[in-house]
Amino acid sequence: MNKIILQLIIVILIFSGCSKRDDPIPDKEGRIIVLMYHRISGGAASNLYERSAADFESDLKYLINNKIKVISFDDLESIKGSGKMPFGHSAIICFDDGDRSWYTTAMPLLKKYRMEATFFLWAQMIGRDSFLTWKEVVYMSNTAFPGGVKPFTFGSHSYSHQFLLARKAGYSTADEYNIFLDYELGLSKTLIETYTPGQVKVLALPYGDGAGDPDIIAAAQRNGYSFIRTSLNAAIEDPDQDLFCIPSLPMLDQTEQDEIGYYLNK
Repeated sequence: MNKIILQLIIVILIFSGCSKRDDPIPDKEGRIIVLMYHRISGGAASNLYERSAADFESDLKYLINNKIKVISFDDLESIKGSGKMPFGHSAIICFDDGDRSWYTTAMPLLKKYRMEATFFLWAQMIGRDSFLTWKEVVYMSNTAFPGGVKPFTFGSHSYSHQFLLARKAGYSTADEYNIFLDYELGLSKTLIETYTPGQVKVLALPYGDGAGDPDIIAAAQRNGYSFIRTSLNAAIEDPDQDLFCIPSLPMLDQTEQDEIGYYLNK
């Protein structure tokens, strides 16, 4: 009997040791990459801005296999407050425009791998053509993982998806331009908050136009936004990142997964 007990103890110690070696604790501060998707296609992608469901699922597995933690935009605020980057690399998953594939294809895969994401809505188009309906937005925003955590949040991609900075030249006064910005940022935020719990805090610039522009940043702030996600290609390396000029990596049809590692300096 004593021999059997001794053998069991040895087996437990061996497996315990393997577990520690296979799942090491990161020993240095990492970087954060914001992954920007658009439409997720059921089959092969038909244009540059689509990503196939197979590639999207492979991206999620890449994050898991490389121990890249999925976080939220709110976490960026906490990181900035702490003054320290988190140990190990992290990623934020987000989507632009409002394609219905988010509901039919992306959401089931995100739920399968227990990952959170932010969805930026072109508010004027919801319920039209191939876009989500408001009913589907309600369902997604109230979906919860076991334990009550709601992993899917919605942000604004403006009301009518115009070039925000390029439109400045068309207005004769700053006041007129600010009225335009308040309409685009304010109306979209109000609409989305009508159908989703909580506040809309993140703006994704349409076409990436206007990154770092002080007038657009001021408009975002007075309309209650805490973050602006841009289309500038970079990873976040500094905890003091400007939250109104957040870079991203577009995940397009031809984007190789190694680019994620490249930006994270893996």
